[in-house]
Amino acid sequence: MEGFTSGKGSAPESTPEFDTGTTTVGIVADDGVVLATDRRASLAGRFVSNKSAEKIFEVHPTAAITISGGVGDGQTFAKQLEVQSSLYETRRGEAMSMEALSTTAANVIRGMRVVPLLGGVDGEGGHLYSLDPAGGLMEDTYGATGSGMQLAYGVLEREFEEGMSLDAAVDLAVRAVAAASERDTASGNGAMVARITSDGVDIYEEGTEAETTDEQADTEEV
Repeated sequence: MEGFTSGKGSAPESTPEFDTGTTTVGIVADDGVVLATDRRASLAGRFVSNKSAEKIFEVHPTAAITISGGVGDGQTFAKQLEVQSSLYETRRGEAMSMEALSTTAANVIRGMRVVPLLGGVDGEGGHLYSLDPAGGLMEDTYGATGSGMQLAYGVLEREFEEGMSLDAAVDLAVRAVAAASERDTASGNGAMVARITSDGVDIYEEGTEAETTDEQADTEEV
């Protein structure tokens, strides 16, 4: 199971497997966390089935996840984590810390065919966690998952710097996804980005946030 991929799991041989690939990246910045993913979904990495796949989900007022793995499992995982976060806030009157949210995520994910990155901000700053289907949990300052992860890591390890600004982290994350998309046939079709700060989660398609094109400017002038 790699990338935004269902893998074989324990499904019967007669059950068709819809395998897709992906590249997801996470970076802890000085004033928040950045997540980025490509937008391609494919079948077994050979046929592009969707060019605008959503692979970033907000699961907490100041946290989001990327998903690489089984599409259904990834969506289910995101929904369950969002519900757990909401219940915690309702019962205790405060949002979960990233430590509590990551522990919950590790418990929820067991047995699911998904390999997510969890990024969020709490009173202690930004946090990034990688999880696996066995419930493994690791915190780091940057990371990548999916079929293009090796290519993305090449960019991240060369250019990541501690304490980089949120804008610099966005630029690096997008370039890491783009580098993977150049060589990994299961990744591509642009990028989605999540800027996570203490103010909330902003998810957008790269190139669309606060951008006015020349054509739009001409229209406004007319």
